[in-house]
Amino acid sequence: MIKAIFILLISVLPMSVAFSQAYPVKPVRFIVPYPPGGGTDLVGRAIAAKISEPLGQQVIVDNRPGAQGNVGTSVALKSPADGYTMVLSYVGTVAMNPWLYKSIGYDSQKDFAHISLATVQPYVVVANPVVPVKNLKELAALAKAQPGRLTFASSAAAGQLAGEFFKMLTNTSMLHIPFKGAGPAAINVMGGHVDLMFATPAGSVPQVKAGKLRALAVTASTRLDALPNVLTSKESGFPEFEISGWYGVAVPANTPKDIVMRLNTEIVNALKSSDVRDRLNNEGIEARSNSPDEMTAFAKSEYARWGKVIKSAGIKPE
Repeated sequence: MIKAIFILLISVLPMSVAFSQAYPVKPVRFIVPYPPGGGTDLVGRAIAAKISEPLGQQVIVDNRPGAQGNVGTSVALKSPADGYTMVLSYVGTVAMNPWLYKSIGYDSQKDFAHISLATVQPYVVVANPVVPVKNLKELAALAKAQPGRLTFASSAAAGQLAGEFFKMLTNTSMLHIPFKGAGPAAINVMGGHVDLMFATPAGSVPQVKAGKLRALAVTASTRLDALPNVLTSKESGFPEFEISGWYGVAVPANTPKDIVMRLNTEIVNALKSSDVRDRLNNEGIEARSNSPDEMTAFAKSEYARWGKVIKSAGIKPE
């Protein structure tokens, strides 16, 4: 009996090892928890297209929008932890939404294994040209002189919380005006109905160059190539206001580590390739990668940082 069991184990073991080494043996689904089009979808599709060839299987983008990314992220969580479902993680779904919603359908700190950071993009603080400010110092001074009079637009949690963070750092008061989309938000700032917004480069640089918006600062460590004359937040005297929106790639927790590392290798290589970097740079998005452990630590720190901002702003979970 013992000999039979031993022979059975010997015969099965190579098959399981071979199966692991053969991953993937079928197409991989990459859930993007936002609609087609826009910066989020661009990042997901750029990665998916680049890693399909080295993986030897098609990586299929599956757009699952809803509830600021919570819907698609929850769909990914319900998938088997076998490496055949990835999800595009986001500063909102990982670090902001857990503080903003009473129930999001997942635990951002426990339910996923992080593969790598994917991109970072700063915010561009833009104002209607008639607002009498040209930089962050003047914005803070005006907000202090007229408490609650200035308004800022947003279309998502990230833009809103960037504004709340600025208010916290400068001890000022501004009124938040939410919109259902970055387009309507920008249109209302350009039209003078709202004073300013904390926007993405992709959604603001063309309007700045056209003179429809005035750029006050870029919340990055270095200036944007697209806006070389616009000061960074540090150059403006607000080094703590160096913040960014970011994307990463994750899989359900308990996905085998060898699969996580295989995906990390291919994604890091993709993000370092010139064609992917150029494609993203054209939209004001910087490709940036790291290891699973580094990404896990980064996600944890972002969760703590934005939790502090949300609590300070007195925002209650919905």
